[in-house]
Amino acid sequence: MSAVPAEKLLSTDHRVQSIDVLRGLAVILVVLHHIHLRFKIKHYDVATLLPESLGNVLFWSGYYAVIAFFVMSGFLITSLSLRRWGTLDKISLPAFYRLRVARIVPCLLLLIAVLSALHLAGFTDYFLNPDRVPLVRVVAAALTFHINWLEGTRGYLPGNWDVLWSLSVEEVFYLAFPLLCLALRRERWVLLGIFALIVIGPVNRTLLEGRDPWMDYAYLSCMDGIAFGCLAAWVSARTQWSRSAVRIAMGSGVAAILLIVVFRTQTVGLGLTQVGLNVTVLELGVALVLYALANGVGNKVLSRGTGLIQLAGRSSYEIYLAHMFVIFGLMHPFKALFGESPPGAAYPVAYVIMLALSIALGFAVSRWYSEPLNHRLRQHRKNQNPPPPSDQSDKTALTST
Repeated sequence: MSAVPAEKLLSTDHRVQSIDVLRGLAVILVVLHHIHLRFKIKHYDVATLLPESLGNVLFWSGYYAVIAFFVMSGFLITSLSLRRWGTLDKISLPAFYRLRVARIVPCLLLLIAVLSALHLAGFTDYFLNPDRVPLVRVVAAALTFHINWLEGTRGYLPGNWDVLWSLSVEEVFYLAFPLLCLALRRERWVLLGIFALIVIGPVNRTLLEGRDPWMDYAYLSCMDGIAFGCLAAWVSARTQWSRSAVRIAMGSGVAAILLIVVFRTQTVGLGLTQVGLNVTVLELGVALVLYALANGVGNKVLSRGTGLIQLAGRSSYEIYLAHMFVIFGLMHPFKALFGESPPGAAYPVAYVIMLALSIALGFAVSRWYSEPLNHRLRQHRKNQNPPPPSDQSDKTALTST
């Protein structure tokens, strides 16, 4: 394949802003899901907070949001790889892995250190039962990206550890992705591998049906989402659709997302859920929306008046890793203040406070810890091996992956 045409490179601020909006919405749904779930676990009567259909969307879409994150991750990293190296078979392994380490490892190490200290101090919400799984085993799983496999065989871990299941899926994919690109040497063979993951995904979900949490957490049950993102990025870089076709892609993508996230009864009625295709349809929908945004459709709409959501999107990784500290921390004063029967108004106020503080904590970690380290690690590499001038254009987008 020839190098990516310059006009197809995704380098505008609008594109980054619109994807930050999607990331922000996704992380908000994850946080709301975990807030609501914690109140349910504590046996608070929160079932009637909202009408059931609206409550399902706001409070029970956390898994769908993580799937959307997978698609966005694959799209962004493949787009940036094509921009940086021109073709997938020219990916630099050292550079690719350094970029992943710079973005992922600082926050991961901080989280592991804090959780280990809280476990050793005996805090109930963070304590690991040594008879079921010792701390050293969990730390090893977190550092080698198989928390999902550990939970699949040993059961759920405390909430702050549990969120690392998705990081395990994502980083195992990115450990293999550049190796696959270099080994296969031709983009058409890489695409064949991507198509294989897309086919395997629903099959794997169906075969693992009922094996909680492994049916949702398994590598092959989720990697099709990243594969959809990779495919959408490749199509965006290599093809030119008409404006009307791009708009159709956007409309189709939005319709697919709404079908799975909003119209869940209809999804079941169509038989999609029973064969694992509900997730596939969602992934396809997100991929189509990303393709449309990358080609100039929908950016202005999403970017207008969404500054706070964009902020959440830019800090989505940090919010995702840190939000359970806020939820666990505030559940205790909530119970102490209101007991077993709080007034109805206390719930929405608590939800809003927990959500706001989760975003604030994630932003603080990003602003004063992970992004400075991320920049320092990347800058150190640039000083060692200065990139070509075109590499500078992806600075903003790279910091959002």
